[in-house]
Amino acid sequence: MKVAHVITRLELGGAQRNTLYTVSHLDPAKFQCLLISGEGGMLDGEARALKDQNRIGLYFVPGLIREISPISDVRALVGIIRVLRREKPDVVHTHSSKAGILGRAAARLCGVLVVVHTYHGFGFHPRQGPWARRFFIFLEKLCARWARALVFVSKSNWNEAAARGIGDPRRYRLIRSGIKRSDYPASVPDRGRAKTALGAGFHKVVAVSIGNFKPQKNAMDFISAAEMVLARNSEIEFLYVGDGEMRTAAEARIFARGLSSRIKLLGWRQDVPQILAVSDIFVLTSLWEGLPRALLEAMASGLVPVCYAANGVSEMVQDGVNGFLVAPGDAAALADRVIRLAADESLRRRLSLKAREAVGEEFDIDEMVRRQERLYQDLSSCL
Repeated sequence: MKVAHVITRLELGGAQRNTLYTVSHLDPAKFQCLLISGEGGMLDGEARALKDQNRIGLYFVPGLIREISPISDVRALVGIIRVLRREKPDVVHTHSSKAGILGRAAARLCGVLVVVHTYHGFGFHPRQGPWARRFFIFLEKLCARWARALVFVSKSNWNEAAARGIGDPRRYRLIRSGIKRSDYPASVPDRGRAKTALGAGFHKVVAVSIGNFKPQKNAMDFISAAEMVLARNSEIEFLYVGDGEMRTAAEARIFARGLSSRIKLLGWRQDVPQILAVSDIFVLTSLWEGLPRALLEAMASGLVPVCYAANGVSEMVQDGVNGFLVAPGDAAALADRVIRLAADESLRRRLSLKAREAVGEEFDIDEMVRRQERLYQDLSSCL
């Protein structure tokens, strides 16, 4: 069975990493995989390496970008259609909003019978203007008709789609976004030295966050909360792993507050499991989410999550049981929870154990792949 996955761009994010893992780990005795993407993401090199190893087919389509651009969007649609007509896949599986719309439209125009779309979150969100929000909801309703299965990574997104009339609920499937559970917590022989290498104090409590510097991840609230914490407790240090368009503004704010030695922006790193292993608290200030991979990695590492209660985050974190949830935008409440955890090691230890227990088998990335395999086979057998 030939399966084509379509994603907007291979940025350094959970949806992109999971898609790369899927195309390279579907059973090669049963599946032949293609990956169609826009070019220019940080994971392009990994995709090219998979192609060079003859593990996947790879097509970079010009014009496939996140931003709305009629000329680029038409160009990308034509490019995807050309690939589908050339490769004639049995299944087209789309990801992300832009690729989800263009990929499903192209599959329909090419007569592909089995089309699957995964919602890693929605293209509409509360911070949009009402007209833009209505427009994106309309597009999702339209494109949902062109898929035989709509996959959700969180029950929260499932429920919101059903409430807004997006697709037929009989076509809904829940397949969790996965991580390699056996990789967490990572082994770090000398935790103190590893902390020092990151610029963190040997005996300090470390709070860490991971994400791009874009409005969704809301890194400025992480910095605001860190400022409030540091005004009251000097025994906590903050790390932020990620990069993006708003990083310069974040650096300027930290420098202006004289906190560059206490709040460190690390950029994108390849040693995230090791960073998590030497940290104590995971802070997430996202305003909307599907099911953030970084949260799963942090909880599997035993970090206590302190998060805004956004979408799928609330499915993983139970307030006061395995972490803390506060209302989105309430940086002061976030800071209070971090201070409480930093001051109470026994509380951290108790919540840490519960956090690890919450990341069960359904969140394993290999289980995610097996469920996708069964879905493709089930849908094809019903034709």
